[in-house]
Amino acid sequence: MNDDVRNIVLGLVATGISASLGWLARTCLWRRRLRREQTFFGLPEHAEALLVVNRDPAATEPAVHRYDVFALLELSALIKECGAHAEVATQDTVRQGFGERTEFCVGGPASNRRTAAHLSALLPGLRITTDPEPVAERGKFRIGGEQYPMERGVSEYVLLARVTTEERARPVFLFCGQSAITNQAATRYLARHHERLARKYGGGTFVLLLKVLNSHAYGPDVVELVADVTRAARSPLPEPEPAGSA
Repeated sequence: MNDDVRNIVLGLVATGISASLGWLARTCLWRRRLRREQTFFGLPEHAEALLVVNRDPAATEPAVHRYDVFALLELSALIKECGAHAEVATQDTVRQGFGERTEFCVGGPASNRRTAAHLSALLPGLRITTDPEPVAERGKFRIGGEQYPMERGVSEYVLLARVTTEERARPVFLFCGQSAITNQAATRYLARHHERLARKYGGGTFVLLLKVLNSHAYGPDVVELVADVTRAARSPLPEPEPAGSA
């Protein structure tokens, strides 16, 4: 074997080794990222997640708003990425506790009684106006001492929460918005930023207040983070003073 042939062979071997090492490195990074994602969502491979579907409060018959359907599709994609499976249940048929499997609950308390139960049990510092009248108060958020009214299509709020308890292993994710399009905005925000959220919060509880801007023009795409309201949401609201008290 002359020097030219030997150099060609050595070059091919070196290229093969480099390619193999690159493939192994990419595979290790992908597996590490996948494990981090599975841990954040509480979805090991072949696990089962519960998708709780709300109802469209504007419909006379039981129905799901199309933006909530889009939200469910985005969540289904995240669940599939983790190698897990999804069971879909309507908000009025779920009769079980939480923590046995990861739960994704879409919709506010007016359209999803499961969300209402979770807010009452897990986030006592939140109040959401569900009465249809007066219109100006409909959907208003009260978090601690702050209030966030809705301007439909202009400025709307949504809560994105990951809630766990010490006794329960699997998290509950809440997408609790003032309108259906804000629910989709929250699921899209989670899909885009879950790696950053996992680095910041790990496997703990967080409650984020998001604002959806000009949804009439931009749909669910223009979202800004208003505040991390975890502490206020988990602290019970003070009882109102009796009438006539000093």
